[in-house]
Amino acid sequence: MTPLRQRLIDELDLRGYAVKTRDNYVSAVIRLAGHWRKPPDQLTDDEIKQYLLHLIRVRKLARPTVNVAVSALRFFYQHVLGRSLSVIEDALPRMRSSIKRPQVYSIEEIERLFSAPGLNPKHRVLLMTAYAAGLRVSEVCRLRAEDILSQRMQIRVVQSKGRKDRYTVLSHRLLAELRAYWLTFRPKGCLFPSPSTEQPVTTRTAERVFRKAVKHACLPDRGGIHCLRHSFATHMLENGVDLVVLQRLLGHRSLSATSIYLHVSQMRLQNVCSPLDLVDVTQLKTQA
Repeated sequence: MTPLRQRLIDELDLRGYAVKTRDNYVSAVIRLAGHWRKPPDQLTDDEIKQYLLHLIRVRKLARPTVNVAVSALRFFYQHVLGRSLSVIEDALPRMRSSIKRPQVYSIEEIERLFSAPGLNPKHRVLLMTAYAAGLRVSEVCRLRAEDILSQRMQIRVVQSKGRKDRYTVLSHRLLAELRAYWLTFRPKGCLFPSPSTEQPVTTRTAERVFRKAVKHACLPDRGGIHCLRHSFATHMLENGVDLVVLQRLLGHRSLSATSIYLHVSQMRLQNVCSPLDLVDVTQLKTQA
């Protein structure tokens, strides 16, 4: 390991960055150096800009992916190499992110998903848990039996995004499914272990399970397993759950992140009344 890479890891660890974020940042700097075949501390601002253009124009990476690389390189040049922030911001501008509305499944489609042919009981309960509690894929994979708080009808999410614990809802139907699952499989430690180890099932495996179930249920492709979380949020709003309550259930830092689901809640749009319907047309004709 080079001294520069070790310094980068040290700075990330000192600031408490998550392991996944740390690995992404280190990989971004390694790819930059590999692109130019030069140490990253010897690259000019123009070379860094050309690399970003390569990601955009040649590799055609999505805007969020490019912005992760930008964040990683900004951190490296500011905190490891000590470049001034103004210089870094000029050399490493962030791309404007386009607003994409989340795609969701209807209640009927969710039922079809859980009844997909060939879906084994373990994978069925995993997908059901992700939807019923609005969990991120990493969160459902890391669940442990002691996180299911049946007396309080809550699920504890330990060290989620932003290294924060939170609580989300535990449905009665899911609790019954989890109890039946536990009696059959008796998992030790993590609730959904990998077949060959006691470690949690990987997010890649969970994603593969979801896509296979979507295919077998003959459902349209509306994105990866994360759309179960989108569906949970949308259906909660359609059932009248307050936006602030939903924010806490999802673990969003700001209300603006939660409010995006207002745009896909069709029932709310259907229940909106035009002010014209409040006008007494008959009375207006009499007055005329």
